[in-house]
Amino acid sequence: MSFLNLENKNILVTGVANKKSVAFHIGEILQKEGVNVLYSVRTEERKKQLEKLLAPSPVYVCDVENEDEIKTLQKSVSNEIDTLHGLVHSIAFANYADGLKPFHETSKNDFLQSIDITSYSLIQLSNAFKDLFDTNASVVTISISTTSMAAENYGYMAPAKAALDSSLCFLAKSFSAFSKVRFNSVNSGLLKTSASAGIPGYVDSYLHAEELTLRKEALTTQEVANCAVFLLGECSSGINAQGIVLDAGMAINYFDKDIVRKSRRLD
Repeated sequence: MSFLNLENKNILVTGVANKKSVAFHIGEILQKEGVNVLYSVRTEERKKQLEKLLAPSPVYVCDVENEDEIKTLQKSVSNEIDTLHGLVHSIAFANYADGLKPFHETSKNDFLQSIDITSYSLIQLSNAFKDLFDTNASVVTISISTTSMAAENYGYMAPAKAALDSSLCFLAKSFSAFSKVRFNSVNSGLLKTSASAGIPGYVDSYLHAEELTLRKEALTTQEVANCAVFLLGECSSGINAQGIVLDAGMAINYFDKDIVRKSRRLD
């Protein structure tokens, strides 16, 4: 038996957009571990783009803003398998179409849509699959390393992620009444993904974050995926309602002498 003991388990992975996605990397590792991976993507167009890449795994369509599509996803997955051993929630959205605005100018519609897609979707999906989950199933979501730092270009996505993080303990407590299903998150530092590329000014923030890591190398998507897969396995059975921070030491290194020197222009 392998350390992870994931072989022949059924795991649903949501949120793949392309090969740079955290969800794609997670699914790739799971397939190598012998997992029966099922995928859910947002649109039919994305399904057509990804079907060959994700083959032979089935790919379903589910826009989590639409409750009927979540119900349809549950029925489709139930027709494919009898038990779900894991769920990967890698879904988030913020509308930057109108450019970067001060946080206090955030529109109500944009804020609530972000909460709906980024946070409430985890609650909806968990509820939809509660009767299909194995009693020891693991649910893993992808969050961010901190939601209390006011990164101006990240805006209202941070409060949406804060709601996601807080939901974990409530889901874990709620599900504990009838199962041993676990809910955890991988709280990653800045990553180079297609989703992050849509954030105004992200490249500069990413490069700054890389300098702040203890190793002076940016966190990789593969590292985040590795942690998520660990949380899906039985070897992490004692971890529940937790956020595992993955930032290569960035959070403790703000007073790095080289960074301080550059900021104070002491060279």
